[in-house]
Amino acid sequence: MEYVKITENLSLSRIIQGFWRLTDWHWDTETLAEFMRGCIVRGVTTFDTAEIYGNTLCEREMGKVFAKYPEIRRQIQLVTKTGIKKIGGMPYGEGKTVQIAKHYDTRYETIKQACRDSLERLHCGYIDLYLIHREDPLLDPHAAAKALLELKEEGLVREIGVSNFDPWKFNALNNCTGGQLVMNQIEFSPVCYEHLDSGMLDLLLEKGIHPMIWSPLAGGKIFTSEEAPYQKVRSVLEEIAERHHTAPETVLYAWILYHPAGMLPLVGSNKLYRLDNAIAALDIRLEHWEWYEIYLATGEKRMR
Repeated sequence: MEYVKITENLSLSRIIQGFWRLTDWHWDTETLAEFMRGCIVRGVTTFDTAEIYGNTLCEREMGKVFAKYPEIRRQIQLVTKTGIKKIGGMPYGEGKTVQIAKHYDTRYETIKQACRDSLERLHCGYIDLYLIHREDPLLDPHAAAKALLELKEEGLVREIGVSNFDPWKFNALNNCTGGQLVMNQIEFSPVCYEHLDSGMLDLLLEKGIHPMIWSPLAGGKIFTSEEAPYQKVRSVLEEIAERHHTAPETVLYAWILYHPAGMLPLVGSNKLYRLDNAIAALDIRLEHWEWYEIYLATGEKRMR
C-alpha cells in the first residue's frame, strides 16, 4: 500500500474505505469489526464517513466497534464530515409540527457542536480529518474558519478540509484559515468532470493538495448501467483490461491514480475482493495515451 503524506501530522492510505452505505449492509458489530480488520491487513487504514450518512447511524455503528476494540481506532485515520442536515419534523406551536427542509448549516456554533457530537457517536477522542461536507450558500468563511481552527487548537481534530467545494469557496475558506485546508473530497470519474472543468483540480495541484475521490465508479453504474455513456466507458475499460491482464474495475482505479494530483479514491463496497481490485491498481502502469482513451470514451470530451 502507498501512503500519502498530507501534513507532518497526517498520512492517508492511497486507497480509502468509505462507509456511507454502511446502514444498507445490515451488519452487527462483530461483522463490521472483522471487515475493518480486513481493510487494515490490506493496508487500507483510512476510513471515511459523515454525520449525515444514515442520519448519524453510520457514525454510531462505527463507534460501537471503536468502543469495543479501541486498537482498531488506533490503527486507522478517521475522516468524517459535517454540514448537511437531515429532513424531519420539529415541534412548532401547540400540538403542531413543521417539516424541516433539507438544508446545510455551517455556522460557527453548529460546526463546533457537530464535531463534539460526532466524537461522542464515534467513541473516540479526536478526528484525523474533519471536512465541511458541501458548499453552503450561507457559508461565512470567517466564522467557519474560526470554528475549524478552534477545533484543531482543542485537539478534537488533527487536520481540516472540505468536500465538494468549487475553487472560489475553497479559496475563500482556505484564506480565512491561513492556508490550513488540506483536503477537498470531490467526485471524479470518466462520466463526471465537474471539478476538472471548474479548475478545482488545477488549484489543488498548485497547492499540493491530494484530493479524495468519491464515486469513482459512478455509483457502480459504469459496470451496471445500459445507458450509452456508461456502456462506452465500460467497453474501453474492458479493452484496456485485456491488454493489461487485469479487471476493468482495476483499470478504472489505475486511471484515477494516474492523474498528477495524486488522487485518493474511495471504495464504497463491503466486499473485500472489490477492495483488492482497487489495491491492484497501484501496480498497473497505464500508457499515457490509454488515459486519454478513457477520458474520451463517452464522446462528450473532444481533443482540439
